[in-house]
Amino acid sequence: MPAARSSTADSKLPSPASWFLYLIECADGSIYTGIARDVAARYAAHASGKGARYTRSHPPARLLACQAYPDRSSALKAEYRVKQLTATEKRVLVAQLTAGAAASAQTPAAA
Repeated sequence: MPAARSSTADSKLPSPASWFLYLIECADGSIYTGIARDVAARYAAHASGKGARYTRSHPPARLLACQAYPDRSSALKAEYRVKQLTATEKRVLVAQLTAGAAASAQTPAAA
């Protein structure tokens, strides 16, 4: 008979979407890409000048998009791929992500 798992062990399991890739438009129009578990807190850190070195000299203007990933590794891989894109390609990606989010928000929930 298998041993029962304790509730403390279960609480340490990551949530299905525990990491996020996010894109921020800076005041100069550039796009910053990063990953975080809590995008709102990370954006606040960038806005207060306590985030990445880049956003200290290029203050964030707005959050463009974010995408959920199941773990840190996959979020890091996605971040690397996005950082290889040109600014134009990043804007196309943002349009795709926001269009996908808008479409899924309009889809009625199954009863």
